[in-house]
Amino acid sequence: MPRGNKTPLIQKIAEQAHITFKGLTSSTNGVNTLAEDQQSELISLVTAVRAVDLKIAPRKTQPSSGEAELQSPPVTYMHICETEAFSMGVFLLKTGASIPLHDHPGMNGMLKVLYGKLSIRCFDRLEDNLTASNVPPQFEPPLAPFQTSSLRRSMLRSVAEYSEDSGPCLLTPLRENLHQIATVEGPAAFLDILAPPYNPDDGRDCHYYKALQIVAEGALDGKSQEEKQGEVTWLLEIPQPEDFWCGGEPYPGPAVSF
Repeated sequence: MPRGNKTPLIQKIAEQAHITFKGLTSSTNGVNTLAEDQQSELISLVTAVRAVDLKIAPRKTQPSSGEAELQSPPVTYMHICETEAFSMGVFLLKTGASIPLHDHPGMNGMLKVLYGKLSIRCFDRLEDNLTASNVPPQFEPPLAPFQTSSLRRSMLRSVAEYSEDSGPCLLTPLRENLHQIATVEGPAAFLDILAPPYNPDDGRDCHYYKALQIVAEGALDGKSQEEKQGEVTWLLEIPQPEDFWCGGEPYPGPAVSF
């Protein structure tokens, strides 16, 4: 403990995350509800955190143009802690970097910007069962037959910008579980809490997607239609994009212990 026995804010967040998420069973159908009062307390603590609390200094707006810079990852991750109940760390994005559209199967999450600004597009996952009423439309460009099994129905839930003064962006197993994160006008960093953590052995692996363009009904010229908030959006599961990779770097802030 630091002098004066003052508990660091990140320690308080970790302890509250443990209280909030302990005993939460993984569920892809969204039945793992959280205690509202405990979640509200965690949101309050997370909303207050800033980069200085974690001893993280904002990165330069303009990256250097050297060879090392070109070969360095666009996104890095600082690991803070992980238990069976949750994981917590910091993602740092360079200017112009983005994290592709991806999911969090059966997981809850909180994302809090520490510096910079992020644009986040969030989707709800819908049932995948293809029936006569939800046959896939015509896409532009057209899909190959073998890609049909990788189609996923979703709904664009929200598109918003977040800064250090914003509250956290939340996700649940059913609501806003898929998201795409992009920097706005410079580098950015965010605190990331996921509960329970990713674990492929328990069915919680990360999958990447791209939103498909639908040919507008009656459009003879093949004009495509952008996804609209609140409407069904078709996603295609894809391999991790080649231009995205995530490196690691040491976390400089107060240590978290249980």
